[in-house]
Amino acid sequence: MTTTHTTTSTETPVVPDFDDDSDRKLCFVCSKGNLDMAYPALIMANGALSEGIETHIFFTFWGMDMINKKTMGDLRFTALGNAAMHMPPGLGRLSDKHMPQGLAGLPGMTGMATRMLKQQIADLDVPEVPEFLQMLSDMGANLWACKMSVDMMDLDADDLFDEVVDVINVGEFMVLSEGAQIIFV
Repeated sequence: MTTTHTTTSTETPVVPDFDDDSDRKLCFVCSKGNLDMAYPALIMANGALSEGIETHIFFTFWGMDMINKKTMGDLRFTALGNAAMHMPPGLGRLSDKHMPQGLAGLPGMTGMATRMLKQQIADLDVPEVPEFLQMLSDMGANLWACKMSVDMMDLDADDLFDEVVDVINVGEFMVLSEGAQIIFV
């Protein structure tokens, strides 16, 4: 990890100490339910667990789609508003270009973009979201659902992925995340 921080002669630099990973804890907050927003937290959680780091994932707002049994297998990806999206690979020189925003709003583009992203992920042997969550849980990740979001979406524990440890409120998350690095996705 690289931290850049300018200090004055009287100021102590802010540099994390990761020499002893045994006490290290990461908490990911997943607040988006788009396919492209699901994978960053899952991939980083996998890396953390592989390094023996205590890992928690807290799902809130639209991130609940990742653990809702009805939606978790059908997360979508859209190029609309995503100015960073590139043209699909295999188009030669066009592959280096960004997707024109005017195309993103056309009918069928979300389906096409979703299929394209799912294929790219599958080509890398990365599991789909439900399987990835199961794998993370099996590795020791703790999955938590936000109480307010569960209430807001009129869900209950039976609607959620079976490996969700519990539905907790923000205060409980604050206690749980004490001493952890919190990564908001």
